[in-house]
Amino acid sequence: MTNPADLTLAELRDALKKKEVTSLEATDAYLDRIEKAKALNAFITVTPEKARDMAKASDAQLAKGEGGALEGVPLGIKDLFCVEGVLTTAASHILDGFHPRYESTVTSQLWCDGAVMLGKLNMDEFAMGSSNETSWYGPVRNPWDRDTVPGGSSGGSAAVVAARLAPAATG
Repeated sequence: MTNPADLTLAELRDALKKKEVTSLEATDAYLDRIEKAKALNAFITVTPEKARDMAKASDAQLAKGEGGALEGVPLGIKDLFCVEGVLTTAASHILDGFHPRYESTVTSQLWCDGAVMLGKLNMDEFAMGSSNETSWYGPVRNPWDRDTVPGGSSGGSAAVVAARLAPAATG
């Protein structure tokens, strides 16, 4: 099989169900790409341990022939959505160190469907912008032209998908 990170979302979902690839293999392939693409500044927080734990749990579900619609599929999560225990800043300095004790509805539904979180994505501060240049963590770089930004308040999400650092992302 080719690198699982080269598959589309649908192709990866199908390959996982057919057991042609494991979620852990796919997750590690994406984490490797993320490490090599730090210059894009698309991630605020990468969560490799959490991603691998979630992938192993998904592989166990898939081995039993069970799982949700996104079982084992690694995703990037916009830093606007709270993930219990994971740094969530909405790209703002004011929320430095905030680790919510609760889960957002968006992410809880993704986890119920078996998705795997690769990390939290950069964005315009509090999603209030249109260029993705107002993040406390600096602008996201466009993977196709590093002298420009991907635009929109979900620039991290756009860059991650365009650079194939995840098959999909919340935005």
